[in-house]
Amino acid sequence: MTPQLVHCDPVTCLNVTGMGEPGGAEHVSAIGALYAVASAMGGVVGRLEGRWWVEDSSRPPLEVPRDQWRWHLLLPLSDVPAPGVTEAAREQARASGAAVDRVQIVTFTEGACVELLHEGPYSEEKASLDVMEAFMAEHGLVHNGLHHEIYLTDFTDPQPKTMLRQPVRPAE
Repeated sequence: MTPQLVHCDPVTCLNVTGMGEPGGAEHVSAIGALYAVASAMGGVVGRLEGRWWVEDSSRPPLEVPRDQWRWHLLLPLSDVPAPGVTEAAREQARASGAAVDRVQIVTFTEGACVELLHEGPYSEEKASLDVMEAFMAEHGLVHNGLHHEIYLTDFTDPQPKTMLRQPVRPAE
């Protein structure tokens, strides 16, 4: 696949922020909380998404131990919920045992982004990220926000498909 430059408008999501390796206990707990609240809200949500970063600037992000990765896990909503809807959904979902108090509503805008469809194991994303970096360099673009992933298949799929997205801006 070839990277593409796209524009991403504001999006409102259910969000849980955390730290830990993908598929680890913290990560799985956050996903459960998101889906419990989304179910209680009864509305349509988009695919699970993640925005990732590390706080260790001394080495490339993929060299930082996975248990130190930080993330926002997201479920996009079709519109901004009316006042009180999210709180009521948290209360209704509390019986599920999920950590529903961690679920928040957030709205963010990425603007210009480079996107690339990655097909294959998450452990092989570096090759796709390298293609995106080369595209950015060729077009005079630099990072302008958190690395963003949209999970097009379930985490248990042996051949996952992930839309990789990187907010960008012109290099100065």
